[in-house]
Amino acid sequence: MQATVRTATIYSILFAISASHLLNDAMQSVVTALFPVLEDSLELSNTQLGWIVFTLNMTSSVMQPLVGLYSDKRPMPFMLPIGMALSLVGMVILAFAPTLWTLLGGVILIGLGSAVFHPEGSRVVHFAAGGRKGMSQSIYQVGGNFGQALAPLMAIFIFLPLGQHGAVWGTLIAATAILLLLRVAPWYKAQLLANGTPPKKRVSAAVPTAAAEAEARSNKRMVIFALSLLVLIVFARSWYFAGISTFYQFFAEDQYGLSKKAAQVPVFLYMTAGVIGTFFGGVLADRIGLKKMIVLSIAGAAPFALLLPHVSLPWVYPVMFIIGLILQSGFSVSVVYAQQLLPGSVGMASGLVTGLAFGMGAVGAVVLGNISDSFGRADMMFIASFLPLLGLLAFLLPRERSAR
Repeated sequence: MQATVRTATIYSILFAISASHLLNDAMQSVVTALFPVLEDSLELSNTQLGWIVFTLNMTSSVMQPLVGLYSDKRPMPFMLPIGMALSLVGMVILAFAPTLWTLLGGVILIGLGSAVFHPEGSRVVHFAAGGRKGMSQSIYQVGGNFGQALAPLMAIFIFLPLGQHGAVWGTLIAATAILLLLRVAPWYKAQLLANGTPPKKRVSAAVPTAAAEAEARSNKRMVIFALSLLVLIVFARSWYFAGISTFYQFFAEDQYGLSKKAAQVPVFLYMTAGVIGTFFGGVLADRIGLKKMIVLSIAGAAPFALLLPHVSLPWVYPVMFIIGLILQSGFSVSVVYAQQLLPGSVGMASGLVTGLAFGMGAVGAVVLGNISDSFGRADMMFIASFLPLLGLLAFLLPRERSAR
């Protein structure tokens, strides 16, 4: 029975946690989907919009590795629905916030709920994955990416017609997620009991040889180097994502004369393509390897990212789709790669990639917002187009075998 727990892929749990991921990230997307409304109702500048993204991402990103580190030692199955309850309260505040500071309070609660969800959610995936780690992580991440892709649609169909108060519909999203997680949490708890606590390392009575000590130091340096490089790669990708998801809609209004609704379409295409890319990237990584997939996702997207600010309107849509498809194909793969580097710390590895590194795109949102206010949105998008080139550092990552 225990072998089944370890090797079988439990699709019902994967789909349930992926759906919860979708709902969690959809609530985060409510924040950015409100930007066209908040820009007018609260008279916010691009820099202030950047600070909202900064608050959301930093709250979740800084906390995720810490939550992951703690939960690696003491997993907390029922923190999953409790975290969603925090997000539900944040949605209510978001809908009725009269000032920027009140708004930020609701954003903080949504960020904290996300920080609790992601490390525990990744551990659920780890248990349910069996031997198909890449594909399983992709199923999980597809949910989150699809939740993010809903932002333009929510802006078009909910917030532009209903205004800021339309955010109260986000409470239904939170309530649905809580119900799902109340079903996942008992299964997760059962897996923890079935697998037991991680075994303690045996301390050998023999004195380690100088060669063994040198090898151990070398492996530790390699892991630190690879993990630092991986975080930097995801960091650059998240900065670019912040530029597209937060500011491209305003660039499209200025550059092509699009309406607020029409300017959401290219962003929606980018995010929808990212959903597709995330899934097939994980499936392909199981065949060709993690490092090759990470390199392919970066090297393939960089030329199109450089081209995007300069194309005419008809070309914006296919180019945006291609960038999202290729660039996001390496996202779930990066998580699995980090988990291989830190095999005993699944929660912290997930927190570093999906939390700290990806969330540091919040800093990018502030920096790009300042550039936009100071030099204009065209210059901001031109500068952002070079960010994927930093991802070419992926060529320096060690192969998976040496990483293990």
